[in-house]
Amino acid sequence: MLHLRLITPPDSTADAIRLIENTVGTTHLVVFPGAARDPGGDVVTCDVAREAGDQLLTGLQELGLAQTGSIAVENIDLSLSARADKAESDAPGEGADAVLWEHLVDATHEESTLSVTYLAFITLATMIAACGVVLDNAILIVGAMAVGPEFGPLAGICTAAVQRAPRLALRSLVALLVGFAVAMAVTVGFSFFMDAVGLFTKDQLEADRPNTGFIYAPDWFSFVVAVLAGAAGTLSLTSSKSGALVGVAISVTTVPAAANAAVALIYGDTNQTLRSSEQLLLNLLGIILAGIATLLIQKWLWTRQQKVTG
Repeated sequence: MLHLRLITPPDSTADAIRLIENTVGTTHLVVFPGAARDPGGDVVTCDVAREAGDQLLTGLQELGLAQTGSIAVENIDLSLSARADKAESDAPGEGADAVLWEHLVDATHEESTLSVTYLAFITLATMIAACGVVLDNAILIVGAMAVGPEFGPLAGICTAAVQRAPRLALRSLVALLVGFAVAMAVTVGFSFFMDAVGLFTKDQLEADRPNTGFIYAPDWFSFVVAVLAGAAGTLSLTSSKSGALVGVAISVTTVPAAANAAVALIYGDTNQTLRSSEQLLLNLLGIILAGIATLLIQKWLWTRQQKVTG
């Protein structure tokens, strides 16, 4: 269930209430006339089944409440109510299959914005991965994958493509490209320092690396895994099952490939630099294509289900 809190201008309150009452899957409607102060107006709250949420949010936006008032949405972790149970059973479809497009756009907007924090995470992840590739340490590679925040901009690009949101696409693309560029540049400097103090050596990088050699060995399996991870990551976002993102993060070699390319660059190993870069691009392409396809399929299935049940 979702909990909605609305601030409505007095002349729009009746329309908002009528829309809520006519939406199958809503309950616990409460109205506080004149309770809002900034902006002034009435406060309206209700609970709605997740599968009916997108329809209701679209209708409320068509009333102009996003401009003249406020629409706030929260997830309800626990609701002990027979009326809530009935609302969920009456709403068409399954809540786990529903996509809240406004929530998805908002979430990917936050995760795909170029910020100091984003740059810090992706840079630290790349430096951790650099240590992992030189030491041939799989644990460090997995840790770097988990720390890397690059799935946010990738999800933003996928969402922007499906929702035709050019600003989100541009913001996500800038965050992705600038993030990796800065992370690799800093990792190059970090690698020079580690080499100067004797902690990194060219022999370590070019030695037989059974645990991390796959990072600069792109093949069809790399692309297949990226596609599967992209689909799983997109589903985790649309279904609010964020725990799955950790598994997605440690299944693709985006950050480790960038790290390997940076370390190989300082030693003049063009083969590893080029092959690592190819691995990076292959993974990014697979995730984006799978993410877009997953969202399109979800959109089509949900629309079809709504027509059948409607």
